[in-house]
Amino acid sequence: MCTTKQLAQALALETLVEQEDREITGGYCGDLLSRVMGSAPADSAWVTVMGNVNAVAVASMADVACMVLAENAPLDAQAAARAKEHGVTVLRSAQPMFELCEAIEQALKAE
Repeated sequence: MCTTKQLAQALALETLVEQEDREITGGYCGDLLSRVMGSAPADSAWVTVMGNVNAVAVASMADVACMVLAENAPLDAQAAARAKEHGVTVLRSAQPMFELCEAIEQALKAE
């Protein structure tokens, strides 16, 4: 296991919104928000390309440790403000989703 800051450092992720340094216990990948809301484990690193206010709301409700935007997906200003308001850490990578999920898994196993 590792923390959000350790993950960002290990994978050279861009930090878009930095909040409390939380322990990450697993991962989840998906863009269908209703599915994420019901299936993403708390304290997970959620990989998505959805950088909007609805995605941040889902991250908060699911209590994920962080959102990780793949493929350099943008985080709009309203979503960034909502993430700050609700304590959601948002990281970003240029990697495609599949490779990013593999890298996160390896980072979590390495700790």
